[in-house]
Amino acid sequence: MEANKIMQMLEDTAYYRVSGTEGELKAAEYLKEKCEELGFAAHIEAFDVAMTDIKKAVLIADGKEIPCKGFRLAGNADIEAPLYYMPTDDPVSLMGCKDKIVLLDTGVPYWKYQDILKAGAVGFITYDGNANFEDSNMDLKELRPHVSNGVKIPGVNINAKSAIELVRNDVQTVRIILEQEEYTGQSHNVVMDIPGETDEVIVLTAHYDTVPTSVGVYDNMSGSVGIFGVADYFAKNPHRYGLRFVWCGSEERGLLGSKAYCAAHKEELEKVVLNVNLDMIGSIMGNFIAVCSCEEKMVHFIEYLSGIEGFGLKARQDVYASDSTPFADNGVPSLSFARIAPNHTVSIHNRYDTMDVMKSEHMIKDIDFITKFVDIMANAKKCPVSRTIPEKVKDKLDVYMARKRG
Repeated sequence: MEANKIMQMLEDTAYYRVSGTEGELKAAEYLKEKCEELGFAAHIEAFDVAMTDIKKAVLIADGKEIPCKGFRLAGNADIEAPLYYMPTDDPVSLMGCKDKIVLLDTGVPYWKYQDILKAGAVGFITYDGNANFEDSNMDLKELRPHVSNGVKIPGVNINAKSAIELVRNDVQTVRIILEQEEYTGQSHNVVMDIPGETDEVIVLTAHYDTVPTSVGVYDNMSGSVGIFGVADYFAKNPHRYGLRFVWCGSEERGLLGSKAYCAAHKEELEKVVLNVNLDMIGSIMGNFIAVCSCEEKMVHFIEYLSGIEGFGLKARQDVYASDSTPFADNGVPSLSFARIAPNHTVSIHNRYDTMDVMKSEHMIKDIDFITKFVDIMANAKKCPVSRTIPEKVKDKLDVYMARKRG
């Protein structure tokens, strides 16, 4: 795939593609059109997602209003309570949550939320951005439905500099006002097949949605263009196994697109011999990794292929926080490829994820290696990857899916 075509696709889609919005659907239709230009039919599969319009979000600390963004799907409230800064979540610290609005150094993953809820917290504050930057960026976050389980307390997100001031000034009382209208919307997966000689298939995935504050060139239109580059190769070259390409919506909200795909195609998963996922490739800086949610042999095979091809990488057996995980959780051997940039060179989930962090030569290099890997698997007389998910991977899946604590 030529460099100019790669960069043009990245430029064409450098806009907000947030789950359930017109921007996300616009990108889905663009990807569908590009698939059809390859000469293959593609279709868009819709699935329901929880949506909300925030009408009002206010944080007042000891009488002073602090810039904030309300947590989506965290209900409606007008509540005032003492502020409690809880940097750790050990049992002793949790005892201080009762009847307090809790300032957290982290987000609100499942167990953290359940713990502060059980401890009696009445609201929460998170923060992001960087205290050393001039801007006051803050992400628009949400209380995911699988985290709240229908029990909601209000939350807001603020900038790191504001969080520091709350603690520095020993703020005593805070008030959260949160008003929002919740409804059910639709997100979309884009699906294209390139048939092979057998009814068994390799599924390639990449998410194309963004968080509300980012145009997501690196995270993850790079991966979406990456699997399109693989498709471009196989549109012209033979392969024994069928290939299915799935561009997933709503990954940024908890892998909703890949979860929806696996649920809708559960019976077909028996015919899927391997899932290959791309999430962030082609950045100027960064090391290439392969995370294998399958047998240990795959790690060694990729390392050997790295040496054969002269392509440096690190591979490990693990669970990756991307669209490979729902496939592995459904018994499909899966892996994710990524080029992970250092935080001080590329910053994701904010306005700095733009064309400026990308390098066309690295996109081509990454796509070429991934294509080589897929070509070997797709032309195997029998795909050698065991369909048995190792117990230690299952254990990590249970932790990631919040079925048990880590």
